[in-house]
Amino acid sequence: MTNSLPGFRRTEPQDASFLKEWLSDPKILYGFPMEGEKEIEDSVRIWMSYAEKGYGLTALLNGIPVGIAVLYIQPFEKLVHTCLFSVIVSPDARGKGIGTALLENLENLAKYTFTIEILHLEVYEGNPARRLYERLGFVPFGRHEGFAKENDGTYRAKISMEKKL
Repeated sequence: MTNSLPGFRRTEPQDASFLKEWLSDPKILYGFPMEGEKEIEDSVRIWMSYAEKGYGLTALLNGIPVGIAVLYIQPFEKLVHTCLFSVIVSPDARGKGIGTALLENLENLAKYTFTIEILHLEVYEGNPARRLYERLGFVPFGRHEGFAKENDGTYRAKISMEKKL
């Protein structure tokens, strides 16, 4: 992997295989509330259904996808100003600025293409990506204790964060 800056394009159907591969990695899966192949496939299907509408961005290094982000834009008039999003970066591309660049580009897409005023996300307790979100100006606005139950019987909180664009 080089240290060059990523390129970006709208997410395409063939990116689903990368998304599934990344979500199947136990280290990445720790940051998402799903388990097992069926849940991963359902997540990929939902993610890609939004991407097919032009709401997703894929980061590329040397022409290969290394990260994907998607806006979950709502069709309801009272909610079109705010948007939940998800982001994932390939394990090999972490710590190289891909997540930062991907989120900055996603913010621009949200604000200038879809006139989103507030982006929000959900991050699970212990997910190191929270530092990235805070560095980019996202602030916590809620905490749901005991949201995710792990296989060992422990629970993790879900932290809701937002950023006004």
